[in-house]
Amino acid sequence: MFLCCWLALGALIPLTLATDPGVKVKLTAKGLEYGRQLGMAAIQKKLKTIRVPDISGKASVSPIGTVQYSLTNGCGIANFHCSSGSRDGPFSCHVLPKDSGSFDLNVSDLTVGASIAIKSDETGRPTVNSVGCEATVGSASIHFHGGASWLYNLFKDFIDKAIRDALQNQVRGKQPHTFCLTAVLAKVDQYAEIEYSMVSSPAVTTSSIELGLKGEFYNIGKRQEPPFSAAAFDLPPQTDNMLYVGLSAFTANSAAFVYSTAGALSLYVTDDMVPRASPIRLNTRTFGAFIPQIAERFPGLMVKLLVKTSETPVVTFEPNNTTVQATGTVTAYAIQPNATLSPLFVLNLESSASARLFVNVMRVAGNVTLNKMDLTLGTSYVGEFKVTALNSVFQMVLKSVVVPQLNVQLAKGYPLPTIGKMTLVNTKLQVLKGYMLIGTDVQFNSTHGASQDSFLPWGTTL
Repeated sequence: MFLCCWLALGALIPLTLATDPGVKVKLTAKGLEYGRQLGMAAIQKKLKTIRVPDISGKASVSPIGTVQYSLTNGCGIANFHCSSGSRDGPFSCHVLPKDSGSFDLNVSDLTVGASIAIKSDETGRPTVNSVGCEATVGSASIHFHGGASWLYNLFKDFIDKAIRDALQNQVRGKQPHTFCLTAVLAKVDQYAEIEYSMVSSPAVTTSSIELGLKGEFYNIGKRQEPPFSAAAFDLPPQTDNMLYVGLSAFTANSAAFVYSTAGALSLYVTDDMVPRASPIRLNTRTFGAFIPQIAERFPGLMVKLLVKTSETPVVTFEPNNTTVQATGTVTAYAIQPNATLSPLFVLNLESSASARLFVNVMRVAGNVTLNKMDLTLGTSYVGEFKVTALNSVFQMVLKSVVVPQLNVQLAKGYPLPTIGKMTLVNTKLQVLKGYMLIGTDVQFNSTHGASQDSFLPWGTTL
């Protein structure tokens, strides 16, 4: 059931009420129509497995009297047609009875409806289950040709009713029992997972369904709420795509909080990480050119740097612009011959970067570019010196080592809310005030392991 799968996307019982969502998902009329088409294809596939059963009985036929009949060698559905406008159409099939001749069977006004329940399993994942099915066959009409067809057609009304009842019972047994299952916790890496539980009831209109999801990152095994909360935001009234996903700055900043708290935003930089073509090397000779005390006290040694954040970075979304503000420290060490580290100085670092965001398969990924940095002296173990003299060294370190290392991680991406093995097509990403908006069409097909039975829109009239 396509519609119910979207409702199950963030369904977790109980709901976390009175909380603004970090992520919003909207399924448009175009998406609902695609779901209807998937459902119709699934219904056609299932109905073609139905066989007209052997039928026998007695009927009082005037002026002949009581007639005993038996119809065997039941047929399947040879042709099925559904009008996309009215959703109704006939079956037709042809078989040869024992005497010479054939019959046509026309079944119309078939309606299938199901009641579903959204529950959570023992892991907290939502499931959509069928808890009841109703099926009605409006009419079944058989018409015999050839042979003794004039006789058969005299009591066809009795056969019509028997066929209609038999088909109705078979259709009721064709509904899927479990429609879909989707996780509300998506693991990102060794540090983080993201929760997509639903924080409010779905907003359903005649043209769309909108879900509000938590969209918050957590440390794996240690849940800690950040010192900020999600701000309200509204998705724009765009309808060109089947699906729209809005990811707020809260979601991005909760990720920054998780990685900062876990100590993952730190990097040791050594000379072998610096591009070979760079004239700047990480050794006491280089730093001694700017700070003579270093060359005097630690001659001929290599230098190791520890770059890390001291506060949680802040991500800001403005129209067509994403910025990241980071506050951190840079600690320099001289590496002694016995591998012990002798501290040289600690610098305070304020930096600003621009981010380019994009969708990679089913993940949102990014790439950052350093805009500016400001260095101030925190602690010196080698006496006073002018920090500005080191700007060129640390510009090189950040641009050539730290930022590329960060971009490797950002390129891996972070999972978007999804159902099964869906594929995104015609995807566009916009950065708006307070959130990024992903507009996309979707595809479910056998190549990616999706079962159309999972997206069957019951309540359809054929």
